[in-house]
Amino acid sequence: MQQRYDERNRDLLVNIDGTLSHRDAAGVSPFDSSVQGGDAVWEGLRVYDGRIFRLHEHLDRLRRSAEAVAFETVPDDESIIGEIRRTLEANGMRDGVHIRLTLSRGLKVTSGMDPRLNRSGPTLIVLAEFKDPVYDTGGLSLITSTIRRFPPHMLNQNIHSCNLLQSIMAKIEANRHGADDALMLDEHGFMAETNATHVFIVRNSVVSTSTTRSCPEGITRSVVLELCEQDGIEHAVGDIPLEEVHGADEVFCTGTMGELAAVTRIDGHLIGSGEVGPMTRRLSDLFRQRTAVEGVRIVD
Repeated sequence: MQQRYDERNRDLLVNIDGTLSHRDAAGVSPFDSSVQGGDAVWEGLRVYDGRIFRLHEHLDRLRRSAEAVAFETVPDDESIIGEIRRTLEANGMRDGVHIRLTLSRGLKVTSGMDPRLNRSGPTLIVLAEFKDPVYDTGGLSLITSTIRRFPPHMLNQNIHSCNLLQSIMAKIEANRHGADDALMLDEHGFMAETNATHVFIVRNSVVSTSTTRSCPEGITRSVVLELCEQDGIEHAVGDIPLEEVHGADEVFCTGTMGELAAVTRIDGHLIGSGEVGPMTRRLSDLFRQRTAVEGVRIVD
């Protein structure tokens, strides 16, 4: 699976620290912490009919991540929302939009990884694109990556940082095998997530997903668990061996960029019937009902 360029994004205006610039002219300093060491945190947001779904939950996670890596300052929610609104209005956007929100530690006085070299910051980047959910809803294929997710005693995966090399290396493996994405395991061999999304399995009508010990606390993941609770669907969170993933009746991925998407093949194993399963369809419908009515109004 490869994302496709959308012609509507040819003349995007990108917001960097409040300055709106054409995508071809926008840029950050080579002294910015994001360039120097991937020293930044990020969130993905989705706009539905002028509303951003679960906006405050995303901003809360952004703040927790920035504080976890000792950013000295973090813009308040009102300031960030204001810049998001300016960006959407400048681009004439109100629906079918994905926003990549990046907050770096800021500018360094000289090259180096020591945060004491940072003399100004943070840097806020708002990149909004016309982008429909990116996954093929007819069914994805995964391979199991040889790259393992870090355990919490090595690096807390709930810090939503821009250090994405693990994910990139896993994605390269998936590309080499002709798969859409890569399933990543934790240090004990249990399912963690893919290189880009959380993963759920369905066995005997029970919906299960991994703990967040070795993957972030996903916003869409939490919505799916809420939907299960409210719709009377039996569900569980725990350690899931790879064998259970291969033998699942259904598997699906969740994430802001792709919403819910069925997985129909993993490591050459056909999942269930090889088609989108009834539980995946049911939860996808419930999710769409939520996004159709919930969210923080940003643009009219």
